[in-house]
Amino acid sequence: MSTVSEPVSLSAPRGADAGLTPQQLAAKYGLAVSGARPGLFAYTKQLWARRHFIWAFATARLVAQYTDAKLGQLWQVVTPLLNCGVFYLVFGIILQNKNGFPPNTYIAWLCVGVFIFQFTQNAVQSGTRAISDNLGLIRALHFPRASLPIAFTVIQLQQLLISTVVLVVTVLAAGIAPGRTWLLIVPALLLQTLFNTGISLIMARIGAKTSDISQLIPFVMRAWMFLSGVMFSIQDQVHRWPKYVQVICEINPASVYMNLLRHAFAPIIYNKHLPVHQSLPPHQWTYGIAWAVGIFVIGYVFFWKAEEEYGRG
Repeated sequence: MSTVSEPVSLSAPRGADAGLTPQQLAAKYGLAVSGARPGLFAYTKQLWARRHFIWAFATARLVAQYTDAKLGQLWQVVTPLLNCGVFYLVFGIILQNKNGFPPNTYIAWLCVGVFIFQFTQNAVQSGTRAISDNLGLIRALHFPRASLPIAFTVIQLQQLLISTVVLVVTVLAAGIAPGRTWLLIVPALLLQTLFNTGISLIMARIGAKTSDISQLIPFVMRAWMFLSGVMFSIQDQVHRWPKYVQVICEINPASVYMNLLRHAFAPIIYNKHLPVHQSLPPHQWTYGIAWAVGIFVIGYVFFWKAEEEYGRG
């Protein structure tokens, strides 16, 4: 005997619920919007709870990055060294920039600049694609989306820490002995990591909305590199520029973090015109702290504001 199913009524609610709007009905029965953005404190708590996921995700991506290459993880060291070699040939030998430095110190000065700037450059570039390249993961799993740009910054930090071994060898080979300033390497790197995380979060939201920005970023980063004194000393040029340009160069975050790390490795390569005992001007640390805290807070809030929009078509 066949049964006839009763039709489902899609009419407006009756009885006590009559006249209530969908929003009022949801509030009455404790319903919440799927994927709604949590409060900032709750979001931070969720993000902290995923810290192990962030580290494991970053480590797995780092290991997988060079699995198809015969040299494997060695490329993490070889790539920045090749960049240093090219820059040394062009700017150090052909353009004779090394002549103004104490003997054998230009290569150490250059390598510190290249390694430190590429840390920021790679964080920006990977952060720009953090959302758009992981839409499948975002749509399949529920987790704080800030985990992705933060994880990509952790990847760049891991790469830098591996490369730092080679950087230390380069500095020692230049005849620069370890000193007390080496203790400043850790806080300087922590400040730059905080800054990179903030700017990665900013670029992640922008990249999620405008995918074409990833095509423009390499040109912006190249211009930033040449204006930050990676291959040549800004101190030699800045006095000839207008005052406002001098101020911009002084507060440029890329230059600030390079100055902090160059001075930390050896005061003699921070500024070749200063005596070895010359200390780093205090305002450089002030700039470094201000950039790190300011950009991280701005980037974190900026990214959180669009949390419910990531991964939607």
